[in-house]
Amino acid sequence: MSFRLPLLPFLSVLLTLVGPVIAEEKPPRPNIIVILCDDLGWGDLQNYGHPTIKTPHLMRMAEEGIRFTSFYSAAPVCSPARAGLLTGRIPNRTGVYDWIPSADPGTPPKRSRAFVHLRDEEFTVADMLKAAGYATCVSGKWHCNAMFNSDEQPQPDDHGFDHWFATQNNAAPSHENPVNFVRNGEPVGPIQGYSCRIVADEAVSWMERHHAENPDQPFFLYVAYHEPHEPVASPPAMVRNYERGRARNHDEAQYFANVENLDAATGDILTALEELDIDENTLVIFTSDNGPETLNRYRSAHRSYGRPGPLRGMKLWTTEAGFRVAGIMRWPAGIEPGQISDVPVSSLDFLPTFAALSGAELPGALHLDGTNFLPVLSGGTPERTQPLFWIYYNAINERRVAMRQGDGKVLASLGPDFPKLQQVDEDNIEQVRSSELTDFQFFDLSGDVTEAEPGDPDPALIETMRALYRDVVDDSPAWPAVGGGGR
Repeated sequence: MSFRLPLLPFLSVLLTLVGPVIAEEKPPRPNIIVILCDDLGWGDLQNYGHPTIKTPHLMRMAEEGIRFTSFYSAAPVCSPARAGLLTGRIPNRTGVYDWIPSADPGTPPKRSRAFVHLRDEEFTVADMLKAAGYATCVSGKWHCNAMFNSDEQPQPDDHGFDHWFATQNNAAPSHENPVNFVRNGEPVGPIQGYSCRIVADEAVSWMERHHAENPDQPFFLYVAYHEPHEPVASPPAMVRNYERGRARNHDEAQYFANVENLDAATGDILTALEELDIDENTLVIFTSDNGPETLNRYRSAHRSYGRPGPLRGMKLWTTEAGFRVAGIMRWPAGIEPGQISDVPVSSLDFLPTFAALSGAELPGALHLDGTNFLPVLSGGTPERTQPLFWIYYNAINERRVAMRQGDGKVLASLGPDFPKLQQVDEDNIEQVRSSELTDFQFFDLSGDVTEAEPGDPDPALIETMRALYRDVVDDSPAWPAVGGGGR
């Protein structure tokens, strides 16, 4: 005689028994690494079509993950791009409008830009993830304040980083043997080697210590290379390899080798993840702060041989080459390998996406301009509540405001009398707030990535752009014009 349990009671008992096991098997929160280059052009990598530079580690990273063809930085210049990446907010809202020059603490600055810094009240990715239980570290270029390593302005540890190893702006005197790194407030002094490898070594050492001491605690690591920003210096063996008929001159060979060296530094980080056996559940993102520098734009830019690929413009432009950049992600536990996506994704999307990955809480009043890009990793599209948007008052091209919605790109001018501005301060804020968009151009990027065939935008797009411009301008702070600043 056979015996059978009634099905529903049996399932009830079974679910009661296995329920705790299922709960315990919830995947752990991923480690997150953001690798940011400085002035790397969209066309500077082997897997973005460069005919000469070899970047095998990034080739492999893309093959094992996803490569984006429409990835965007938050600005066409360094400091605002970093402010946007860290906050998920259009950088104008943070008060970082242009690159930040270094200023000596305690010395009255000659220019209002010396007051500029990422303000205390800004909520960063590191703030969020640290509060959610992550360990946090930044290694490389900071460039989010003028008074670096000074109590007069917030430093990386004031913005959520447990460990910081950084410079204010560029590695000095060049990428080779830099002397200006600071570790947790203490100047390090001269270091032998090349900046990107030094930055990667610090990141790897921190990961190894963290893994040994707290193997179950997830971490956030922000790796900010100085390369390939000027002044460019590269390992001689790599340079010689490109001088053998592969580059037009020594300076171009230096640039090509510079990109190969940052690829090798990225390989060092990927190898360390494998050796620590944590690569499976680590999301690694590789991108750039803006497009490539123009050759000889300033006196020391004689090695700026970066390429925008088919895109129009360069760094400091609001056309595509100014802020459409390389974007590669690898996360074996969460990304199917071999994907290529043309869905627009922005560094503004990092903070809301990392909130979703970590279960972190966001302040209720926080205005974010990015969105969660996780659907893209499985072939979907993100749910954007507003278009991608840029305002750069010091742009080289005439139209200094840009917006992308779907495949549509709109550029707009601020009129012939609106001046070039490096900063928004008490002297010009009223002029900024009374400005109006004019002279619109529309491009369909699905068939015209070069922005060669302007058309007339839909009136609804113009209305959307005007409303978003007004919203951002009204939310843009003004710095003191003379004799003040502080935190």
